[in-house]
Amino acid sequence: PRRLPAGRRRRYPVAMFQPLAEQTIEITLYTDAYVVRGHARTRQRRITDLLNQGDRSFIVVEEASYDEFGSRDLAHQADYAQVNLGAVLFAVADLPVAPLPELRTPKIQERALISIPPFKVIGHIHLLPERDLRDALDELTGRFLPVTDAAYWSDTVGEARQTAAMVAVNHGRAQILTPFQEVDPWEGLGRSAALRGG
Repeated sequence: PRRLPAGRRRRYPVAMFQPLAEQTIEITLYTDAYVVRGHARTRQRRITDLLNQGDRSFIVVEEASYDEFGSRDLAHQADYAQVNLGAVLFAVADLPVAPLPELRTPKIQERALISIPPFKVIGHIHLLPERDLRDALDELTGRFLPVTDAAYWSDTVGEARQTAAMVAVNHGRAQILTPFQEVDPWEGLGRSAALRGG
């Protein structure tokens, strides 16, 4: 091997990113029966990374509170709660963080409606480019999928419409995922015609 001149050191590439220090994030988990709120510890940058890491079947939530849909009882409190990820329909975190640019796989956004009873979620899913929509959906995999600029609600259990920058949806619990386009019923009508009712 080639020798370097005395006094010079071989330079190796510097790591492109440093691992995050452990942080605590606020998280809300929706199951088909409960809403669980609390804090989770993680070194991940996004809630989907936290929920998809390894083969974990559970997540531990600290300073937890949980209440049942439709119940008039006060929410139960606990220092810690272990929540079965298989029962989680979707999760919402307070501060979703975008991944570093060098780790980002180019994606295209598609507006979608996800039926995950008793809830509905509308937002942007992220698909691989240069594919027709059928193939892109066929290649959409992952245990928890990120849905950005999301809105979610449930008429069945009386949960009002809420919005979030990102919702992590349990792919295995979703019953239908379809492209979605919101239609303005007044589009094409003049304001005066709409006010006249015709």
